[in-house]
Amino acid sequence: MRKLFLLLLLTAACELSAVSQSGRKITTPRPAPIQPTINSEPEPRPAIAPAMLFSLPESFRERQIKSLDGSSFRFADFAGKVIVINLWASWCGPCRSEIPDYERVRKAYAERDVEFVGLTTEDPRTSSERVNRFLRDVSFGFRLGWADRETARTLMNGRSGIPQTIVIDVNGRIVDHWTGYSPRSSRDKLTQTIDHALQITQ
Repeated sequence: MRKLFLLLLLTAACELSAVSQSGRKITTPRPAPIQPTINSEPEPRPAIAPAMLFSLPESFRERQIKSLDGSSFRFADFAGKVIVINLWASWCGPCRSEIPDYERVRKAYAERDVEFVGLTTEDPRTSSERVNRFLRDVSFGFRLGWADRETARTLMNGRSGIPQTIVIDVNGRIVDHWTGYSPRSSRDKLTQTIDHALQITQ
């Protein structure tokens, strides 16, 4: 019995020696720690869309707008009237085509409570001569003025492109706002929008 015990002890010792010589570990290895991911660049913030302008703010209606003839006016001067605003420029081909159509509409409402305002988005310091030359070539009976950067930005309300047309009711609410000119539909669209704005006030 003693020989059997010594044989078992010797066998166990040989196995332990073999394990240590093979380099194997008898303990379970620990998992490597997870390193947090660090972004070298901040995540881009989503672009903020411009807030929709549904009416002209009171402060904006009081803004002085310089006329092409050197005088000035405010949208507040036209209280009780529907206001048609046309944004144009002398370099704009569609604007040149649009003006005769819009002039027919203006004359049709000559006896109504409608004010027609044409604002050029050009800089009077550099474009006065070009604008005056343009107006000598076309008959534009709107009240004409210069839209400075802030005025143009507010009226365009995040839209790009010229011409733009905005129709405002007597309470300063924007009834419609569109960009571009269509020889087949812009005049009718303007007439229908004015009629709608006038009905709101009745």
